[in-house]
Order: sequence, then C-alpha cells, then structure tokens
Amino acid sequence: MKATIWHNPKCGTSRKTLAILEETPGLDVEVIEYLKTPPTAQKLAQLYADAGLTPQQGLRLKGTDAAERGLPDADDATVLAAMAAEPILIERPLVETEKGARLCRPQDKVHEIL
Repeated sequence: MKATIWHNPKCGTSRKTLAILEETPGLDVEVIEYLKTPPTAQKLAQLYADAGLTPQQGLRLKGTDAAERGLPDADDATVLAAMAAEPILIERPLVETEKGARLCRPQDKVHEIL
C-alpha cells in the first residue's frame, strides 16, 4: 500500500507520524514537504473531504495570522485558496492512503488509515 504524507520536518508531530509510516511493513511512503511543494486548493479540498473535515478544521492557527485574517469564519474556497497560496496555513501532517486521509494530530490517528 502507498501512503503520502504532507510533511514539515521541523514539526515533531509530523516527524513522529512519518516514523510510524516508515516502520509499517509493506508501506511505500511518499514524503511531500508541503512548504516547498504545496498542494493545490483542489487537492486540499479532496484531502479534507476524504478525512471528513472542513477546510476550516484543517487551518493552522498557531503561529499564523489566520485568525486575524478572518479565515476560520471564511467560506471553503477562500480558506483553500489561502492555504494553497500560503502553505504555512495548512495544519500538519496530512496523510493519504487508499483507505482515506487523516489530519494526524495526534500522530496515532494515522493508524486509522493503515
């Protein structure tokens, strides 16, 4: 099975999630450093839909100006466009497998899709 992680190597939770993926036998792991290669708004919309989340639930508030910009109360398209343009606004890590997608906070949530 393949797993794709949208990863930030500076984030402890993201590193712990990646370690779980790498330690899972038979898993082909693709690592995308989303700050360098951000997902499109369309890809984010698909990931959040697959995870059962709204874009607002995937918005990173800590260390960003998202709240000051009114993004938690903005419509989906506005939030997704902001995230695609400024990937620091994406809460991490996002993981996708054939079983679905998860925002892995805490990191053990990744087990739900393995």
